[in-house]
Amino acid sequence: MEIKYIVPLVCWVALTGCASQGALDNVRYDVDSIKSRLFSVEKDLSGLREESKLSVIAIEKGFKSDVSAVRKMSADIQATIDSTKSEMQALNGKLDDVSIAANKPVEDLARYREDSDKRIIALEDRILKQQKVLDELTRKMSEMPAAKQETPAVAADALYLKGLETFKAGDMPAAREQFSKFLEQNPQHDLAANAHFWIGETHYSEKSYEPAILAYQEVIKNYPGKEKVPAAMLKQAMAFVEIKDSKSARYVLKKLVEGFPKSEEANRARVLLKDIK
Repeated sequence: MEIKYIVPLVCWVALTGCASQGALDNVRYDVDSIKSRLFSVEKDLSGLREESKLSVIAIEKGFKSDVSAVRKMSADIQATIDSTKSEMQALNGKLDDVSIAANKPVEDLARYREDSDKRIIALEDRILKQQKVLDELTRKMSEMPAAKQETPAVAADALYLKGLETFKAGDMPAAREQFSKFLEQNPQHDLAANAHFWIGETHYSEKSYEPAILAYQEVIKNYPGKEKVPAAMLKQAMAFVEIKDSKSARYVLKKLVEGFPKSEEANRARVLLKDIK
């Protein structure tokens, strides 16, 4: 090969080698720059991941804390509701107890009244029947020719008995009128105290408690030795209870217990004293 061709070829090869080395260096620089950028990006991403993780943890903690607070608040509210329900139930129970306690004296009084009325009426019937038998025997033994003529005593007993039968029939005004007539005609009769008592009973049955109290007082004041006095005191106290005069009722009941401690009325008075406040 001629030298004129060799020299240009050598120069071309040298230049080509220099150009390739420079390009390679440029490529390497670009690669290093890209690596640096990638490293920086990865570092930033790592920081972001860490921050995101911390944020998520903080959010989770806050959420858990909020959930716990809500649950605690819900539990407190439920406990308050349960406590309120218990208090309401207790109050309802107390109200029921108060209602029962308030109605008990009234029921006891009604029961005592019914029982005492039955006993008193039965005794009155027995006494009057025996009195009628005695009067009949007296009439037969008498030497009076006019057998059909009524004696004053028999007429008085008959009038009293008629008043008692009318009371048992439930006609209180008529019974009161008959007992009043009996007292007008026979103010000193042995049954006068009883007549006053039954007049009080007619008023009591009609819920006219003030007149009943006055009628019972007639027995208590004017016939202190009669058997009707304890019954009159008991019924007078019951009438005071009906008009809400507890102080007077307690006073009369205490006097009854003191004056007639062994009587059946005194036993009832002791029970009533426990119920009257």
